[in-house]
Amino acid sequence: MRNLMLFPALAALALSGCSVGHTEYSRTAMQHVDMSVTGIPTILGLGTLGTSIPLTPDYSLTAAHVAKTAVQRVKAYHPYCDVAIIYHKNDARTLARFRSSDIGDPIKMYGYSFISAMPVESKGINLARTTIRNGWNKSPCMAMASNAGVVQGMSGGGVYNSDETLGGVIVGYSDAIKNGRSGKVILKDVSLYIPYGQFKSWLQSNLGPTPTRGV
Repeated sequence: MRNLMLFPALAALALSGCSVGHTEYSRTAMQHVDMSVTGIPTILGLGTLGTSIPLTPDYSLTAAHVAKTAVQRVKAYHPYCDVAIIYHKNDARTLARFRSSDIGDPIKMYGYSFISAMPVESKGINLARTTIRNGWNKSPCMAMASNAGVVQGMSGGGVYNSDETLGGVIVGYSDAIKNGRSGKVILKDVSLYIPYGQFKSWLQSNLGPTPTRGV
């Protein structure tokens, strides 16, 4: 596949709403990610849901916008990407190993659905790198767009490569990615995640060397 670099393209990030693409119930998702309950009240008086990824026996990785209102304490926010480390006790058997992926590579996404509170997964391929500009993503952060499905609640969930390594953190989706100069729509209905390469150095500065494979 052509190595499409959508810069200066711009994705309008959606952090709430319905969904994009196809997702399905997955018991496998429970082996990769955890449900994260936030403190935002809903009409039923309950918190909303996000997802987190086990990192170490004491810490998990999630989206910064999930961590902001999560019941767990926050250890660190990334300075310009929508990623954060939270305090969370984890089983050593569930800890993530990391590997960067590229455009055209197959991926799977795991998370929890806000609507059903059930673990879900989707699959697709990496389509393009793009920018996201909002309160959580600033220059020089770059995101990856894919055609894997996401639903509300999957933010903070894991994007896994074909060898079961973690390739990034889900942050949302967009109905359209436009060229920043011409305004032309380049991609429609894509999921968006922050690739490992964007937060690798920050993660290591907070936690030390991260387990990797095939880097």
